[in-house]
Amino acid sequence: MEKLKGEVRGLCEKRRAVILAHNYESPEVQDVADYVGDSLELARKAVNSDAEIIVFAGVSFMAEVAAMLNEDKIVLHPVREAGCPLADFLDIGTIKRFKERYPGSPLVVYINSYVKSKIYADYIVTSSSALKLISKIDADTVLFGPDKNLASYVAKRTDKKIIPVPAYGHCYVHKYLISRYQIEKARDERSAAKLLVHPEVSLENQKMADFIGSTSQMLRAIDELDGNKFLLGTEEGLSYRAKTIYPDKEICPVNPRAICVDMKKINLLNIKKSLETLRPKVSIKKNINERVKSILERSLEMIK
Repeated sequence: MEKLKGEVRGLCEKRRAVILAHNYESPEVQDVADYVGDSLELARKAVNSDAEIIVFAGVSFMAEVAAMLNEDKIVLHPVREAGCPLADFLDIGTIKRFKERYPGSPLVVYINSYVKSKIYADYIVTSSSALKLISKIDADTVLFGPDKNLASYVAKRTDKKIIPVPAYGHCYVHKYLISRYQIEKARDERSAAKLLVHPEVSLENQKMADFIGSTSQMLRAIDELDGNKFLLGTEEGLSYRAKTIYPDKEICPVNPRAICVDMKKINLLNIKKSLETLRPKVSIKKNINERVKSILERSLEMIK
């Protein structure tokens, strides 16, 4: 493993490349990365890098965001098939049906979606910015897709009517693998631990949490909340990242089997191959890139 890590880092130096790894990636991928974080955070960090090549260790919509914000760099996604089942819920047909049903209502699109869907957005948000941005929109009814649980999280904290697009969009890891049973079991085993969950978990399970937030917000909360023991209700990879940052704290996943299969498709071998061959490359048509980038930049400006 160490030999392979060394080969990957050697290729990065040779190619003037940086590796960006999402918080849900496996430990060996996080260890070899230049930056570890959430998708937008990583893409924005790469903008200020003098690297010529970006290798994105994450799912495909994340690689798209990196390519969109780094038009002057080569962006590689080692496994093209590493997609996102949540993003798959927001197809163009569904967007058009809801826009026809709710004419005049703005469409807010979660960054966990594909660029082909983002072009129809009025605003683009992350899990950490959704509440703040939607609260500022001058509309009583807002369309939001594709995650219905994040929509419920926002609706509960604003006076707006949030219409989930579609009604059943979800992340299977957060819906099925961070269940009430798993939370209660983890709490029975570690009763003194604070429970932190992602807003993509079901609303009833959000109510059990001591803190609700994005992966980056959860990492900050570990430092800010009282106590030394924490349970993380999200994909298990975040626990490794958290323990790396806070080695003196006791941090465990609610469910160690809460694994995003697509995230784990990225490994050191296919990262190495990608650096050797400079494939697969992520490219977005210029007109689409300009459209989506302008929506994202306007959305980010609103939450400053």
